[in-house]
Amino acid sequence: MKPLGKEVAEIKANKAADDNASAKIDMSKVKVEPLFEDMVDFEEFSKCDFRAVKVKNCEEVPKSKKLLKFTLDDGSGTDRIILSGIKSYYSAEELIGKTLLAIVNLPPRKMMGIDSCGMLLSAINEREGEEELNLLVLADKIPAGAKIY
Repeated sequence: MKPLGKEVAEIKANKAADDNASAKIDMSKVKVEPLFEDMVDFEEFSKCDFRAVKVKNCEEVPKSKKLLKFTLDDGSGTDRIILSGIKSYYSAEELIGKTLLAIVNLPPRKMMGIDSCGMLLSAINEREGEEELNLLVLADKIPAGAKIY
């Protein structure tokens, strides 16, 4: 569907802002991990269930230096708990209300005595010897539970 009127102006403004932000980054100082040489066939890849999730609550895990505990709306009607080791990159409060990308069909993994039922996706790179992590944040208009292909 083609956007009309105000939406076109918003899209152009967002693209211009993105272009300006990209222009300010000195990419010669950015290092990314090499691509995997092993191929994954489509059948194996299609087993991963990627979903848009809405952050209902986010809090620090007591006694953990790295973990944040997310209470997420995954569209199922039942809250999903995912723990993520991103505390040094984000404050819990700034993530509440965000729409994120998660893999929801991983087996539960116990961390600090809490079952983590999935994984939030992030982009990781190195800049001038320092690791950078950027949580993949989706558009707010994407509903909780939307399947990602």
